[in-house]
Amino acid sequence: MDVHALHFEQGPIRPPSESRSLLLRLTRNCPWNQCLFCPVYKGQKFSLRPLEDIKQDIQAARDMADDIQALSHSMGSGGAVNNRVISHISGSSEYSHNYRSMAVWLYYGTSACFLQDADNLILKTDDLVDVLTFLREKFPEITRITTYARSRTVSRKSLDALKRIRAAGLNRVHLGLETGYDPLLKFMKKGTTAAIHIEAGRKLIDAGMEVSEYVMPGLGGRKMWREHTVETARTLNQINPHFIRLRSLRVPDRVPLHQKLTTGDFVMQSDDQIVEEIRLFIETLDGITSVVTSDHIMNLLENVSGKLPDDKPAMLEAIRAYQQLSDAERLVYRVGRRGGAFHSVDDFRADTETRQKLAAMIERIRTDKGPEGIERFISEMADRYI
Repeated sequence: MDVHALHFEQGPIRPPSESRSLLLRLTRNCPWNQCLFCPVYKGQKFSLRPLEDIKQDIQAARDMADDIQALSHSMGSGGAVNNRVISHISGSSEYSHNYRSMAVWLYYGTSACFLQDADNLILKTDDLVDVLTFLREKFPEITRITTYARSRTVSRKSLDALKRIRAAGLNRVHLGLETGYDPLLKFMKKGTTAAIHIEAGRKLIDAGMEVSEYVMPGLGGRKMWREHTVETARTLNQINPHFIRLRSLRVPDRVPLHQKLTTGDFVMQSDDQIVEEIRLFIETLDGITSVVTSDHIMNLLENVSGKLPDDKPAMLEAIRAYQQLSDAERLVYRVGRRGGAFHSVDDFRADTETRQKLAAMIERIRTDKGPEGIERFISEMADRYI
């Protein structure tokens, strides 16, 4: 097989939870693309990929998988994609990025596939069912297929259409809820309402799919933080999604919201204020059984995670542990977290050597650039992950 002739298209992003999934692109970019807080797809035109192109990509991915497994047999590994096979493919210029990503997918054996880009449910139902059916035929080993979607797009699908899509193989949908506060949704140009968020989430669940809702602590800024926090929790209480994923706001200069920072129309919450937002948010979640996750480096406290309602006290305790640190300790923790040294206050407490090194570094920055220099340093580290 000519390995140079095989290729399948992949988009720019996927959720952290899909890091070991096979990535296949159904649409390009975002059909809305107006959200002020989002840097992805800006300046890019949305398009639907032709069905034949999508199917050719799926076939190419299948051919690569078969080729890699044949290589494994030839190397005496019996078809298993192990470290030896991975090293061979990674170390050879003969193999493309697609081949390497396919080999890694086979190595981890997640049996999961994530469909890109931002809103694949915008496809006609018959077309999406056709693609999903073809994908399942070519990859019978796949047990979970996931995609991003917009709440407004989902709300426009009938329940019967969503049930057809579920039967064809789509298991989970990631929705960018961000906030349940209508004035903030309007300010951020989200193009939806809390009522539409609720309708979309419930409709997907009724169709038999898992729902993963993304929430953005800090999105309300200083002016709307409390309303944002409480109304978002109340919106989720009416959906009861399978997953609630926290993605704290960051506003590097390439994000449209940055212009409102410079004009003073939006004022960022501090890290400590966002932690207090999350405390109030967790407290206000009630009567649901969602799994809350904080699985992103943008979040200050990665261990605010667990299944409601049983793990709610532990999540609140993780927040309280941070809030009980002294001012100096919180500063060291923030620097360490943004640098990847800490995931939780427990990490902070356990690693005395790193704490001491970070404290010395902070003192050097404070001497050289003053307190504002430290905050700029922290922001620059955090914004690298956007």
